[in-house]
Amino acid sequence: MLEILAVEPGSIAEELELVAGDVLLKVNGEVINDLVDYQVLTAVEDLILDVRRHDGEFWEIPLEKDADDLLGLYFEHPDPTCCGNDCLFCFVHQLPKGMRRTLYVKDEDFRFSYLYGAYVTLSNIGEEEVARIIRQKLSPLYVSVHASDETLRARLLGRQGLPVLPLLQRLVAAGIDIHTQIVVCPGINDGAVLWRTVDDLYALAPGIRSLAIVPVGLTGHRQNLPVLRTPTVEEAKVFLEVMAQKQQSFLAASGSRFLFAADEWYLKAQEPFPPLEEYEALEQLENGVGMIPLFRAETTQALPMFPTLEKGLELSTFTGRSAQQEIEALARELKERCGITLRVYPVDNHFFGGEVTVTGLLTGADVVAQLRDRPLGEVLLVPEVVLREGEAVFLDDFPLQRLSETLGVKVKVVGVSPWELLEILDELAEGEA
Repeated sequence: MLEILAVEPGSIAEELELVAGDVLLKVNGEVINDLVDYQVLTAVEDLILDVRRHDGEFWEIPLEKDADDLLGLYFEHPDPTCCGNDCLFCFVHQLPKGMRRTLYVKDEDFRFSYLYGAYVTLSNIGEEEVARIIRQKLSPLYVSVHASDETLRARLLGRQGLPVLPLLQRLVAAGIDIHTQIVVCPGINDGAVLWRTVDDLYALAPGIRSLAIVPVGLTGHRQNLPVLRTPTVEEAKVFLEVMAQKQQSFLAASGSRFLFAADEWYLKAQEPFPPLEEYEALEQLENGVGMIPLFRAETTQALPMFPTLEKGLELSTFTGRSAQQEIEALARELKERCGITLRVYPVDNHFFGGEVTVTGLLTGADVVAQLRDRPLGEVLLVPEVVLREGEAVFLDDFPLQRLSETLGVKVKVVGVSPWELLEILDELAEGEA
């Protein structure tokens, strides 16, 4: 059973007169234990809801709706199943001390893979969980494979789980779609081992819908951890060359490239990105695959719609080193086409150290330290990815309001898409900000 925490105004649930404090007991006669049960069981047209009202009265509520219509109920979020792995490259193990305690929690929960697209290794599930995935058709799932050789995979994960290929074969045979990823640690699961894993996963296509290859990310806080390194420029070039050959082979055989490289590979190799259409449906976008090509394409589409200002407008923003060239290119276009000055400040990540260059891991302390006394213009545009989801704070608990007060500038949060920047610029041009 699930206690209702809130009801969305104007929703089906409000029309049914459900309120916070009511408890959803069953849907179509089946007990509701968690959000997965709720999501799966309510995704049909005909429903009977068994509810215990907040005053103790029991209701049985029949209703009809479209299968994809949401009821508008909100429940307490479940705690994730903790990860029992001891991965060689685990990012949590590389965090500096002194951060919020919840950031050190390692989760490994197949339910979150289904609900939110979180990658899991499936190393902690047993027959009961496998049966549930199949019974409830929890699809798609997102699985970190890393190596199809069981001995090597156990070394990478720090534990032995169910053999991964037979498990994937079973899920695919049951109609479960799966997206996969491999985190490459040079000298361990690269080279011939990597391409064997790629071939093993491709053999399960189209049930396995895509495979992303991601280079290992290392911070400066790896004391007492296994020695790892990131790929060299030459290794990145060789990888991209072989991958392109694999893609063409897969495309000719099945109509899909199947295999995609994270953007970091192209940046590391200093190679041009493929055209956006070669990323097909961008199914690995949240994994950092195709983000820069998409940004470029959206910029080309959005620029003609940006406002042209006679007076001009002076703004600023900041970025990690990996996205610096893209944001600077956008700033030049804004200046030439629209008379808008956007100062772009690359911020080095001293907090995490190592080779962390992505914008999303920048902290408030580093931003303040490196932007202090810089000309920031009328507004500082803060990339949304640096803030914790749903909160106006950086990863280091630095509040957004404190950033504004310390730097003495108005701030506005902007998403990664140029279309979101366009909305803000329209507001600023009309004097609404």
